[in-house]
Amino acid sequence: MPEIKVTPLVLSVDLQVDEELEIKAYYAGHVLGAAMVQIKVGSESVVYTGDYNMTPDRHLGAAWIDKCRPDLLISESTYATTIRDSKRCRERDFLKKVHETVERGGKVLIPVFALGRAQELCILLETFWERMNLKAPIYFSTGMTEKANHYYKLFITWTNQKIRKTFVQRNMFEFKHIKPFDRSYADNPGPMVVFATPGMLHAGQSLQIFKKWAGNEKNMVIMPGYCVQGTIGHKILNGQRKLELEGRSTLEVKLQVEYMSFSAHADAKGIMQLIRMAEPRNMLLVHGEAVKMEFLKGKIEQEFNCYMPANGETTTVTTNPNVPVDISLNLLKREMSLGGTLPDPKKPRTMHGTLIMKENSLRLVSPEQAMKELGLSEHHLRFTCRVQLQDPHSDADTLHRIYMHLKSVLKGYTTQHLPDSMSVMVESIVVKVSSSTEDPNTKVLLLSWSYQDEDLGSFLSTLLKKGLPSVLC
Repeated sequence: MPEIKVTPLVLSVDLQVDEELEIKAYYAGHVLGAAMVQIKVGSESVVYTGDYNMTPDRHLGAAWIDKCRPDLLISESTYATTIRDSKRCRERDFLKKVHETVERGGKVLIPVFALGRAQELCILLETFWERMNLKAPIYFSTGMTEKANHYYKLFITWTNQKIRKTFVQRNMFEFKHIKPFDRSYADNPGPMVVFATPGMLHAGQSLQIFKKWAGNEKNMVIMPGYCVQGTIGHKILNGQRKLELEGRSTLEVKLQVEYMSFSAHADAKGIMQLIRMAEPRNMLLVHGEAVKMEFLKGKIEQEFNCYMPANGETTTVTTNPNVPVDISLNLLKREMSLGGTLPDPKKPRTMHGTLIMKENSLRLVSPEQAMKELGLSEHHLRFTCRVQLQDPHSDADTLHRIYMHLKSVLKGYTTQHLPDSMSVMVESIVVKVSSSTEDPNTKVLLLSWSYQDEDLGSFLSTLLKKGLPSVLC
């Protein structure tokens, strides 16, 4: 069986690389330009999600994928056990916390990643400041975030419909209330809100500002996303109030610490939603914490096969490739007419025809059509079988009894009695009767059939070897 080996480490766009390889990109909704990728070779395919978000936000749409049924779907699992509450409730709580802090003269630090969450929360605060006519300054750290904003302005068409509509009157990323941040502003008196990178408080400008503001209980830090274990962000979210910094110095944390998930990763519900949309034959989880991934794996395995390899481990996934074959209409009509009633569409049925390949495509046609297209002469092949039968009647009576017996057993087939030739026909199968020269009560049945009816011919020979019933209807 073919195998897929994996070692972990605009809605869609098709790119035909060559006749066998096809690459398709799906909208991922994580950050501007983020995409999930389907790689297809022949009938086998793999989808790699990267990071994705199944919830639409203020500047991007939700991730989307069609029912592509890949052999393998490789999905991130950052929030494998998290189910978020309503996005509207989180936004309301976020704005309330920020507003209350600046109203009492405190400063709010929001550590963010430069691309995605910074723009999302900037739009949220910009709209709120405009509506409430607030005067407290809002800053975002220069550098990466500033460059990211520049690209958002350039590629406004990659955002959601609402942003694109408002672009006619105003580019939403041309902020009125949010200005670039200078390091000296951190020491300014009075309230302010600062977006600073990186998002986990492990280095850079966000950590420097945090050190300055941590000792004042009027201030607040809002962690809007995921924090890896060992970072300052992870420690303060777990209630640690004394931090050991470089050089053996300690920092006492008095400011308020809030966690409000605005992460652009799918939660557990969103991951399951994407899996059910794609309907993969196999799942593989990456980019998550082992214990949480194990829990999600158990949930997924209720519906799909799921793998969770460790870093560097190779997982082998067995696939069942499909080879598409076109069937000629004449052959299909002829096959449907055999056997009387139409076959069960869910039950596999043998189609008697010839496969021919032309222009890299397979077609199933009748043998006569195949011979004609290929310019070949047809040779007929028939099988024969001799069966001895004990029957005291005349040859003609025995033949009639065979006809009645086969007609009662093979109700879905065309059975003909041909007394002139002392034979019975069932489809292409011919049954002839003659008496044995040694014993008139012993009848010799000669069965002959074409290769198309091999299964039926074998069935009839076995049936007649059992003899004829004493009473025939």
